[in-house]
Amino acid sequence: MALTRRAVLVAAVGLLPVLLVPRTTTVLAWAALLGLGVLIDLLLAASPLAVRPERAVPHSVRLGEPATSTLTLSNTGRRTARLLVRDAWVPSAGADRNRHGVTVPAGEARRVRTALRPTRRGDRTADLVTLRSHGPLGLAARQRSLPVPARLRVLPAFASRRHLPSRLARLREMDGRAAVKVRGEGTEFDSLREYVIGDDVRAIDWRATARGGDVVVRTWRPERDRRVFIVIDSSRLSAARLGEAPRLEAQIEAALLLAALASKAGDRVDVVAVDSAVRARVSGIQGARLMSSLAEGLAQVEASLVQVSWPAVTQTVRDALSQRSLVVLLTALDTAAVMSDLLPVVGAMTRDHQVVLASAADPEAEEIRVRRTTSEEIFDAAAAERASLERAAAGMRLRRSGVEVVEATPEDLPPALADTYLSLKAAGRL
Repeated sequence: MALTRRAVLVAAVGLLPVLLVPRTTTVLAWAALLGLGVLIDLLLAASPLAVRPERAVPHSVRLGEPATSTLTLSNTGRRTARLLVRDAWVPSAGADRNRHGVTVPAGEARRVRTALRPTRRGDRTADLVTLRSHGPLGLAARQRSLPVPARLRVLPAFASRRHLPSRLARLREMDGRAAVKVRGEGTEFDSLREYVIGDDVRAIDWRATARGGDVVVRTWRPERDRRVFIVIDSSRLSAARLGEAPRLEAQIEAALLLAALASKAGDRVDVVAVDSAVRARVSGIQGARLMSSLAEGLAQVEASLVQVSWPAVTQTVRDALSQRSLVVLLTALDTAAVMSDLLPVVGAMTRDHQVVLASAADPEAEEIRVRRTTSEEIFDAAAAERASLERAAAGMRLRRSGVEVVEATPEDLPPALADTYLSLKAAGRL
């Protein structure tokens, strides 16, 4: 049983005559009258046990997009249920205005809806549904809380898809399907045409020249149906916050944009999330199902406070790939980790594959480097400058080992990685 605000208000108003006529009989009479009203109201209130709630939520939603939790309240009792309903969710589900007043006549059902706007990826679970059934006088209520399981899967936002149309246009130009036909220096034969001054003499097709009488050259395009293997580092380095989100979010965004672009280019895409072990894997999926499978597979990946095992990553790449492929490592360009862990094993990958390391840089680091007003800011700027030089040295060591290095802010990393992919494809290095 619970007293309502109306009961408290009635009791407060009733105290005025008691204060004016401070007699024991007056106090007792007023208390008895109020107690009788509360008891009658409680007896007339519908039992919350007679109300059966059912939740309905969509299976999934993109991070930052709205969703709706729908509660269906079925009254199986004989009395009208005057309810205050609380549709509770975990805080990261972003439930807004989750308390609803509703009247459900006997034998009927009503629906109430709670707006959700999740603030984190992964599975957001529902909490208890609380039903508070009021009496007709509104003085007392009967309350019940019960579990009504529901789960909303929050997928990555994929805000970087706005960069996809421009990259697809460049891809069509490279592949000869746009109005401007630009041939890349690829390895896949495209067509024959007459020789013009400036063509590489090594491209002359002597057999076709002998048959036709005119000098004919072969044109090439970047090879299709290649393998793109994306490794997302989900270790402690990915837990570092860059602005308002962890580094892992930028890495997932870059992986999604690259996967969408490579899939449109006809390449086969595999994605794994690794720290000390493989946390997620999406492989063997092509076509329209790829992006939805990636979103589902990466939705629950969270950064772990462990060190990434680069020997395990190397073994994973070796087990998955039997031909030369593009291997993309989405990790932090951390000097200590690169020098002590990555460099000793990256040579095994660069001998067999084209390797790209893509790192999301801290946008605040550049701001710290330029703020030099006070002595404290000068010391901070010196530390940031030294860290930048150390990352540059680590990147140079990686490039000498055959690794392409891409470093950009979290917002710029996805398009920068996509541009690197297009450059490699145009140069025939995949």
